[in-house]
Amino acid sequence: MGTLILVLLGNGVVANANLRRSKAEGAGWMVITAGWGFGVMFGVFVALACGSADAHLNPAVTLASAITTGSTAKILPYWAAQAAGAFLGGVLVWLYFLPHWGLTPDQGVKLACFGTGPAVRKLPANLLCEIIATFVLVLVINAIFSKRVAATGPVAGLGPSLIGAVVWGIGMSLGGTTGYAMNPARDLGPRTAHALLPIAGKGDSDWNYAWVPIVGPLAGAALAAVLSLSVGL
Repeated sequence: MGTLILVLLGNGVVANANLRRSKAEGAGWMVITAGWGFGVMFGVFVALACGSADAHLNPAVTLASAITTGSTAKILPYWAAQAAGAFLGGVLVWLYFLPHWGLTPDQGVKLACFGTGPAVRKLPANLLCEIIATFVLVLVINAIFSKRVAATGPVAGLGPSLIGAVVWGIGMSLGGTTGYAMNPARDLGPRTAHALLPIAGKGDSDWNYAWVPIVGPLAGAALAAVLSLSVGL
């Protein structure tokens, strides 16, 4: 449920700002990064309210947690739930903007409402961007919840807001190169929905690039987890 809300609102803001005849068409990057930040925050709140002790919306965060805790028991069930939620979120984006797909001629714009893509296609550089962005995401999240910052962690309810702010900040500072996936499920689930759904006038789902927002975030999260362990976060 948390990842579904994340994708519905995150990819929803991309569709809202880019699809033809949307009242928000042309709203721009600031609106998109804010939408993603709020999407993360609201998704975490929903996951917590639905009973999740961890509220992971992101397989990369789950991997980092497994490295720092030494337990891999949650990886497969969490990854499955995150992928399912992301796919369903992509389906809801398609349904919500149903009349607008046929009015939008640009196939790349339609794909961007589901999966990420590079501004300049240089796969090694694109991979590095995803590694660095996710490294920052996980390192800052670990710092926020570090006992060195607050012995008992952030006050109740503040954590999700701070995580949303981190995603918003990364989007504004680093997001323009690859669309800052930082989350394999957030890209793979909606990209799969794009491939399977009868989206009017859609093009290719760009599977040649799809490995970058999977491998990059996992690698960046693992590096941040190792560093966090080494410095005692």
